[in-house]
Amino acid sequence: MIIYFSRIFCFLRASETKYLISMIKVGHDKKELVVSILIESFESNLSVNYIAGANNGKSKRIKALMEYSFEICYLFGDVYMSEDGLACALVLYPDKRKTTLKSIMLDIYLLFRCIGLLNIGKAISREQNIKKIQPKEPMTYLWFLGVNPSSQHLGIGSKLLQELILDSKKKNLPIYLETSTVKNLSWYNRFGFQIYDQLEFTYSLYFLKRNVLK
Repeated sequence: MIIYFSRIFCFLRASETKYLISMIKVGHDKKELVVSILIESFESNLSVNYIAGANNGKSKRIKALMEYSFEICYLFGDVYMSEDGLACALVLYPDKRKTTLKSIMLDIYLLFRCIGLLNIGKAISREQNIKKIQPKEPMTYLWFLGVNPSSQHLGIGSKLLQELILDSKKKNLPIYLETSTVKNLSWYNRFGFQIYDQLEFTYSLYFLKRNVLK
């Protein structure tokens, strides 16, 4: 069974400060930096902590989740970073995802290093509920977008998201994501994203979409 934890969260607020950056596609040589940014960005995220737990060893489990996400997107999507190395985004193309020996090994890694046997039922149940809502169409799935905490609120996240939108337009694909961070809903709305559904766990998970023609 493939455990598919494709949630997207962002810990940024929109800023009026202009920050000029360019988005570049990166590989394994930047994995450590990407994972580091994501760990710091999502350490307190409600949805991440629902899977990783909040007890001892949480940081290691979040690291395992981010390493897993990096590898899955490297195989079946794209990993982007701002040229200044302060922001990153993990993008997945679900229609391109396949079951391979590598993906199976990654799922096993996630199970033992992040979820744990005691939490696997809860994790699978959540994933099944989410998949019932997610559309079955080609898309750009924005899994994670994070900015180095010391550089937040400078407009870096906004610029990176703008470039992701331009890239999705070139591919003629809508963008889908989920977020548990309520304060970011208005931020996404500014970029043309609309809520199309919602799930309730111990937190609220909002499903957002941006149509390709916007």
